[in-house]
Amino acid sequence: MKVILHIGAHRCATRNFQNYMTRKGDQLSQYGIAMMGPDRTRKGLLHGIQPGALSVTGRDPVTRAKGRIALQLCALRDAGTASLVVSDANMMGKLEQNLSLGQLYPGAGEHLSRLDHAFGGAVTDVMLNIRSPESYWASAMAVRLEQSLRMSNARTLERIAEATRSWRDVIHDIYCAMPGARIRVFAHEVFASQPEAQLSAVTGVNCPAVRGRFRLNSSSRLPELRADLPERFARLLPEGDGRWMPFSEAETASLRESYYDDMMWLVGGADGLAELVEDPNKSDVKPDNNTAADHVSQDDLTRGPLHDPDTGRLAGAG
Repeated sequence: MKVILHIGAHRCATRNFQNYMTRKGDQLSQYGIAMMGPDRTRKGLLHGIQPGALSVTGRDPVTRAKGRIALQLCALRDAGTASLVVSDANMMGKLEQNLSLGQLYPGAGEHLSRLDHAFGGAVTDVMLNIRSPESYWASAMAVRLEQSLRMSNARTLERIAEATRSWRDVIHDIYCAMPGARIRVFAHEVFASQPEAQLSAVTGVNCPAVRGRFRLNSSSRLPELRADLPERFARLLPEGDGRWMPFSEAETASLRESYYDDMMWLVGGADGLAELVEDPNKSDVKPDNNTAADHVSQDDLTRGPLHDPDTGRLAGAG
């Protein structure tokens, strides 16, 4: 049985992917595909793996977690499951920690190493979604502003723009933490609205496609932010109707250049550490310069994940 960790990142259509697997669950089960999402991972399954406040029971929480996971995997395997997807963006670390430190998942290596130990080396594949940093940080900051009325100041923005840690470093950490797993990287600019393509790439199954489009858990546009926020925050926002982009032009250019470098490294093979998944809708015959890196500056796919219309408009954290 394949055990696939879908580790996010946050603000990269992870909820889109989880919602797709939930709604298509009956069809996917016919192919032997199952999912455990945040409703399982955050409500007991992974309890005790990461350091934190725990109730005193006199038992080792990590040992208990290993046993709990092993039982779940055994039951699924006996039931004929071919591929299990465990999906939770918090497995690399929490988004708030990224914002507080101004870095991309500085604790990813430690978090995933503990997970690999808890799964007893059963993890076969890792799915990582990445996004151009200026859009990633802007989306994260907009969500934090809406939820907790906290706005990053100029020093924080400058520190993020000047940070040397990039997605390439995150991938290095994942590889070191889970050297036995196959790491596949999906660019948000390509796969935000193609959850079925992501799942097909890791399972080898031609998964059912989605129908229709609507936004799910996307960050608000400027008019919505100004309308929903108290006046003292709303007046700090720029004019316009688009997405809030808090970075200066120079900072935005620096962040995009970092992403372009990361994408070119991935296109070149990523030193054998990971695989960049290409858009399945592209023609098999491509010009030499037609690569995934060409998508880094697309603005029309930074509006958040989109979904089928038959379930209504949904919202949620993550």
